Amino acid sequence: VQLVESGGGLVQPGGSLRLSCVASGFTFDSYTMNWVRQAPGKELERVSAINGLDGSAIYADSVKGRFTITRDNAENALYLQLNSLKTGDTAMYYCVRGLVYFDYWGQGTQVTVS
Repeated sequence: VQLVESGGGLVQPGGSLRLSCVASGFTFDSYTMNWVRQAPGKELERVSAINGLDGSAIYADSVKGRFTITRDNAENALYLQLNSLKTGDTAMYYCVRGLVYFDYWGQGTQVTVS
């Protein structure tokens, strides 16, 4: 199993970014996928999750209305559109497999809002 994120970077407050994650080594559409972030000195936070088959999604209250999670099962890809970014969104963002138990993690992509 491999999860490879990309798309992070430095952006000003109010800006946007699109994170991508390419998955391999498993049947992608059989799994719920997540974006999880960790800011320096803070706990891990599940930002969003998306069901493998019907595409239903959930969001943390902190990002609701600003972030959008999508997936392309044909391309084994997971995305996170980040809009109206705030300094508090600064964190390492991880692509993670699983619904309750997170068993595989990508290496992360850094998002810095400043």
